[in-house]
Amino acid sequence: MMATKDLLLAIDNGTQSIKALVFRLDGHIKACERIPLVPYFSRQPGWAEQDPDHFWQALCQVCRKLFSSRAVMKERIAGLALTTQRGTVINVDSKGTPLRPAIVWLDQRKTHGLPPLKGAWGRLFRLAGLRDTIAYLQSEAEANWIATYQPELWKKTHKYLLLSGYLLYKLTDTFVDSVGSQVGYIPFDFKRLKWCSDRNWRWQLLPVARHQLPELVSPGQAVGEISRQAAEETGLPVGLPIIAAAADKACEVIGSGSLEPSVGCLSYGTTATINATHRRYVEAIPLLPPYPSAIPGCYTVEVQIYRGYWMVHWFKEQFGHPEQQEALRKGLAAEDLLENLVADIPPGAMGLMLQPFWTPGLKNPGPEAKGAIIGFGDVHSRAHLYRSILEGLAYALREGKERIEKRSNTAITSIRVSGGGSQSRTAMQLTADIFGMPTGRPHVYETSGLGAAIDAAVGLGLHPNFPAAVGSMTRMGDVFEPDMKNHQLYNSLFHDVYKKMYRRLKPLYRRIREITGYPQ
Repeated sequence: MMATKDLLLAIDNGTQSIKALVFRLDGHIKACERIPLVPYFSRQPGWAEQDPDHFWQALCQVCRKLFSSRAVMKERIAGLALTTQRGTVINVDSKGTPLRPAIVWLDQRKTHGLPPLKGAWGRLFRLAGLRDTIAYLQSEAEANWIATYQPELWKKTHKYLLLSGYLLYKLTDTFVDSVGSQVGYIPFDFKRLKWCSDRNWRWQLLPVARHQLPELVSPGQAVGEISRQAAEETGLPVGLPIIAAAADKACEVIGSGSLEPSVGCLSYGTTATINATHRRYVEAIPLLPPYPSAIPGCYTVEVQIYRGYWMVHWFKEQFGHPEQQEALRKGLAAEDLLENLVADIPPGAMGLMLQPFWTPGLKNPGPEAKGAIIGFGDVHSRAHLYRSILEGLAYALREGKERIEKRSNTAITSIRVSGGGSQSRTAMQLTADIFGMPTGRPHVYETSGLGAAIDAAVGLGLHPNFPAAVGSMTRMGDVFEPDMKNHQLYNSLFHDVYKKMYRRLKPLYRRIREITGYPQ
């Protein structure tokens, strides 16, 4: 008797781990396995690289682990969808063999001294006052670094892939990727959601040729099937359908149930972001495009804080040794003990204000930005510092919310939070208080995997459309109501202090950069 095909497999390749998750059609997790990843190795200061085979072998291992004790479940899997970290790039030859280590999204190398754009585009950007912005984009593009410093390797590059495209090639033996995964310094037309036209300025900015890029498929469409070779390595069934999903942040948005621009989706992950789903193209920050949504034809308008909840890890490593030692003794997670550390610290951290720009961006903040903490007094302890990190990230994302609202002319009226930080009740409550609106977390923690499963459900016809799939597979778990007394306090600190910090400190950041050369 043939088993009913009523389960969906989502593979979620994040920064810290790779997960294989089996979802039911109501959005509940049937099974989950996780394999930790080594995020990167660094051969030079600021570099972040990883062997592409590390990601593939982890994918194979987590799939075999998933089905090792659940052989019957394999027969019920209707299809698979893949979601990955964004911006990690891999050069491969015509056989799909990597030519060098992957450059991971955390990499900070830059390519200086590249010639400016010429011709009409160069004149246009110069007249618009955007020459420095274009130069910054050139310097950040990994392809420019490889072509400049490893030109012979670049000449051998048959395909220039994101991590999603590389793993899909390993699974299907075809160079194909999802439109929803295209996030990075690539010649992608974010407005039209396809590779750039021949006359687009991005081709002048980058050394990439059209033939070096994979074919693109919209989210919810078929990518291909598990090849015989991939089946042998992963334990997945030969011919299992693969449906295009999207990058991890885009999947988190629909996995949190956010389909409308009035719903703000915060991601408290390694990078902290606020996203809203829009059906029209909106740049929250000029020249920084919205990214493709996990819903075809839509955009996820985003403001990001690059280091985000990485700062919790930074605090733990630099100041959390007592909690780490106690956690080892008690068999707990150090983060659980850090949660207790701030339990008695009042909202506002006794005036300790933190600007979370430990790694700058292109704009908001600019490339000269640094992190800042002001307001220290003799009452402050490391517990106050920890709370100020959580509050500073929420302030930064509230500022992002206001930018999205202003640029889109649409109010965000409710907040949903996913990512590791959403597991902290302190972080959830202070977020509700700082934003001044109900703040919920989805019924499952694995929202990125759930978003990928939603794409698979629609692509396989198991739900008729995205509203139906999101309605059936997502729902809110805990909802945190704002304490309006705390909101008044935070409102004053946000408007009178936080929003003025960057403007006041910007000249000092620039001078520090000039004197020390950091950041480059």
